[in-house]
Amino acid sequence: MVAVIDFGSQYTQLIARRVRECGVYSEIFSCFTDAHDIYNNVNPEALILSGGPGSVYKARAQSFKHFFNLDVPILGICYGMQLAAELLGGKVNYSKKREYGHTSIRVKTHPIFSGLPRRFNVWMSHGDVVVEVPSGGRVIASTETAPIAAFQLGNFYGLQFHPEVQHTQYGRTILNNFLTQICKAKKTWSMSRFVDDEIERIRKIVGGAKALCAISGGVDSTVVAALATKAIGKNCICIFVDNGLLRINEKEDVRKSLSPYMNLKIVDAQKKFLSQLRNVKNPERKRKIIGREFIKVFETEARKIRNVAFLVQGTLYPDVIESGKGVGPSAIIKSHHNVGGLPVRMRLKIIEPLRLLFKDEVRKIARVLRLPASSIERKPFPGPGLAVRIVGPVTEERLNMLRAADKIVLEEARKLKRYRNIWQIFAILLPLGSVGVMGDKRTYDWVCALRAVQSDDGMTADWVRLPQEFLAKVSQRITNEVKGINRVVYDITSKPPSTIEWE
Repeated sequence: MVAVIDFGSQYTQLIARRVRECGVYSEIFSCFTDAHDIYNNVNPEALILSGGPGSVYKARAQSFKHFFNLDVPILGICYGMQLAAELLGGKVNYSKKREYGHTSIRVKTHPIFSGLPRRFNVWMSHGDVVVEVPSGGRVIASTETAPIAAFQLGNFYGLQFHPEVQHTQYGRTILNNFLTQICKAKKTWSMSRFVDDEIERIRKIVGGAKALCAISGGVDSTVVAALATKAIGKNCICIFVDNGLLRINEKEDVRKSLSPYMNLKIVDAQKKFLSQLRNVKNPERKRKIIGREFIKVFETEARKIRNVAFLVQGTLYPDVIESGKGVGPSAIIKSHHNVGGLPVRMRLKIIEPLRLLFKDEVRKIARVLRLPASSIERKPFPGPGLAVRIVGPVTEERLNMLRAADKIVLEEARKLKRYRNIWQIFAILLPLGSVGVMGDKRTYDWVCALRAVQSDDGMTADWVRLPQEFLAKVSQRITNEVKGINRVVYDITSKPPSTIEWE
């Protein structure tokens, strides 16, 4: 197995899942865990040091030197590479020329780059840079901004870029080269084994009690519902909450698609959610309010049914890490309603079978479970719904405006040949007034933004180069058909530096 050491990176679990994709079992450990404890307890074949939000020359770096005392291959990624440089005699400085996003890299002949061209694109996300390698180190890659983009020193291999993200060309090959050519690791991991293990785990946890399962109609909640149903049968009661923040016809679509496959109950809680969100502008407050109200609904429903002790939900790793709830010292990007937005005190115990997985891994599980294609291919929709696609206060008027605009976006998007390959495409209502002219009259109405991204896991994403004809048609329809919107703009920002949702 491979031990992934989490220094607070947004991508730590992504590293672990890429290792699993190579067929090698991996576990994540906090950077505050003693290296010798890890070595004695699990005997890893290698360590991978993650990135992180900190700077190695500011604090704590010396306390991590024990990781370099183990006699195993070590791969350092971003912060992990800088940490090695700082602790082993090199030098790291703040760079005025930061790198975020695509960067062209030139590599030298080396086993970790075996089978790759000498130049290709990688994904960078850093402000610090290694300016001097430790004595005896060898520079094996460089970019225009970072002359030391990778180096080797003994059994340490450092990469300034992120091979784990989808947008790095040959990233999986680089990791596979490290695992197979350098570590000689054994390939034993499979998704079918994960399914069997989780069904048994849920069965043991719930025992003779009952469990509610939070269902949204998306692939995450549908998969956990299928796992829980296989584990405990009719003792799994699936609850769909209409919170008033749904898209057009969402409730009816969920009822039609899922009621034949599970014990489904739909709860109308629109008034409760919207009253709590009245005049709330701050996105973190919105998410926490929505998380709290969801739990209130589930606890109310649990009281109506005897012997309910658990709540099963489809939390994924991006929710966990962005909420600052990962293994290591990760920063809070935004609280998710089902993680950072949960109340401190709850009557129900949470079960999260997918907590360490990503969306595309969940889709693989859905195929193992032979779920309907409509559920497997459904595009992600945020748990807080349209509340985080309305920037500013949430009102009935603004919800109806956004629903109408979003309906147009989806109607036109489904005509695109590449629609299936788009991760998400949607509309956002901005709190901006815009001067316009309609029918020879002056207007001062709202601005609508369009967002379309390509991703595999939600941790990184690139904006989709949509056809101009599509953008023109959508803009024309929204401004013509949706009263109150007189301007449409297109978001051309990747993640990072932006997130996928605006709030």
